[in-house]
This record gives sequence, C-alpha cells and structure tokens, in this order.
Amino acid sequence: MRKWGFLLLASVLVVAPLASCRDRSAPAGQTPATTAEGKSQQGPSRIDTIVSRGKLICGVSGELPGFSFVDEKGKYSGLDVDVCRAVAAAIFDDPEKVEYRKLNAKDRFTVLQAGEIDILSRNTTFTASRDSTTGLEFAPIIFYDSQSIMVKKDSGIKSLKDFAGKSICVQTGTSTEQNLSDQMRKLGVKYTPVVFEDVNATFATYQEGRCQGVTADRSQLVSKRTTLPTPENNVVLPIVMSKEPLAPAVKTGDAKWADAVRWIIFAAIEAEDLGINSANVDQTVASTTDPNVKRLLGKEGDLGKGFGLPNNFAVSIVKKVGNYGEMYDRNLGPNSTLKLDRGQNKLWKDGGLMYSPPFR
Repeated sequence: MRKWGFLLLASVLVVAPLASCRDRSAPAGQTPATTAEGKSQQGPSRIDTIVSRGKLICGVSGELPGFSFVDEKGKYSGLDVDVCRAVAAAIFDDPEKVEYRKLNAKDRFTVLQAGEIDILSRNTTFTASRDSTTGLEFAPIIFYDSQSIMVKKDSGIKSLKDFAGKSICVQTGTSTEQNLSDQMRKLGVKYTPVVFEDVNATFATYQEGRCQGVTADRSQLVSKRTTLPTPENNVVLPIVMSKEPLAPAVKTGDAKWADAVRWIIFAAIEAEDLGINSANVDQTVASTTDPNVKRLLGKEGDLGKGFGLPNNFAVSIVKKVGNYGEMYDRNLGPNSTLKLDRGQNKLWKDGGLMYSPPFR
C-alpha cells in the first residue's frame, strides 16, 4: 500500500506542473494549434476565411485625400487604400477584390474587435495602449507623421501659447485629442476644445470660424486644407506636438494573419529597396541572379507558404499595386495634389526610417 501511495503521489506531482503550463488563452477543453514558429493559434486563421469568402474587407476613413478617399464615382484611393489593395493582390493576385467600410475614429477599433472587418487601414497611430489593451496587433508603420495645428493666415496666431482663451477644433476618439490636452496642460494654457466625432464636421466648424484653430496629424491638415474653399488662406504652423507613426492593424490573437499582413507591407518596402518596381518586376523575375531578389519574388525558397500566401505574392503586389515608393509618390508625393516631401518616410539608405527585415 505504501508503494502504491508513493507512485500515486509521484504521478500527481508530475502531471500538475504540466497542466499548469497549458496555454491559458485556450478555452477549457480546447487545445490551441501551434504554428511552425511555436505561436499559439486558435482554430482556422482569418486568412482562410478571407480566401473562402473571395474578398478582403478593409476598414478605412474614406474622407482623407492622400490616405483614403472615395470620389463621386465610388472609387477609393490613397496610401491606406493601397495597403488594402496590396493585401488583396498578395492573396488573390487581384487588388480589386476588396470591400471597403468607411469608419469614423471613434468606432474603428470596436468594428475590428467584433470581426466585422479583416484589417483596419485608417491613418491610425501605433501607441502602447492600443497595442496592449484594445485588442489590436499593428502591422509595420507605413507613414511617420507628427501632430500640428492649422490656423487662418490672418489670425496672428504663431504658437500654442497664442491660443489662450481661444477654441481649437479636434476630433474625438483620436490620439490627437489627448496630445492637445497634454501640450496645453504642460504650457499652462487654458483653451476650449470643440470636439466632434466626424472629421468633416471638425474641419467645417473650423472653416466657419467657430474655432480659431484645428489640430490633427500634419499630413491630415495638409490633406484637408485642399478641400477648404480657400486653401491659400490657411496655414499649418511649424509646431510638432507629438510623434504619430501610422500603421494598419488586425485583431490580435491570429498570428498567421498578422504575419501575412506584416510581410506583405515589408515586401512593398523591400521591393523599393532592391530597385524592383511595377515596370521592371517581370523582367527581374526572369533574369535575376541575386539570391535576395529571388527569395523576395518567390523564385527561391518557399517564404510565402509560411504566411498562407502564394510563393510569388511579392510579384503580385509590385506588379498590380507598386512598391512602397510608387504608392507614396502616387498618393502623397510628387504625382499627387498634396506633394508631401517624403522626409522620414524615405528608405533607410536615403536617410529615412523605412526598412524591411531580411527576406530569408
């Protein structure tokens, strides 16, 4: 009896620690699948759902020229839109297999968490709290920005201190609102925030003169200025309130889908870095001897397979949508109405921050 009692006790001591090591994210009675990289994965990935559905559902603003804007014919364009198109090209070899959902800043995270969209590509700032507490997993940064403020040229306002006793229009549900509050509190400036959920209402109120300034990301101010009746009468002040790294996001908890989106964006950046564009990609595929290029374009290895993508997914992106530089120039740079200098959004070798990890 003593022998059997000892054996029973020993088995309990061995099994208990193993049970405590079970993935706590898995519901009782359900064992999570594991990817080749050892990441916990609950059931089918979102990418499998997208493939079965036959289209990508992408959440965008639709109100911001240069990033995501829908014209009178219902056609979407912009850098955020091109991210959606690149993802669709990678999955389906067709950038048009996208259904766009226009979302305001307040509701965008709730809609993503509810699974109503596959990806959020809506000029969203990558922050610690959003990454840790809102159920988001961010993809690579696609635009490095900063927050500023726009005023009427004849207002006499030159700095934030000049807003003492004045009103500033700001959109709620954004990091912009908190940044403004933080800056004014630090300066000891008392002002009146005029808050709206809708971006168009925010800028319309500013245009009507009901607030003396409007604050947003610098790129958004430049973009929305083009929609005002007299753009030349408005000036974006040389004020930097914050860092605003803008990135797409997916719902957390799906490593395979998050990795696919992450490396689709990296592929567009790496293509520019390697000198591959929509005009020369076919020729490059046929003639390259560079191992780095071969791996990126799927001529060597099977990197696409690990993400649930065709092995030549990067070819589809570059051929159908373009590399990162082409996307930037078309929507924000010299080939656009905004003509924003790339600045920090240049490639790393040109003095910017755009950089892809190695494709190997």
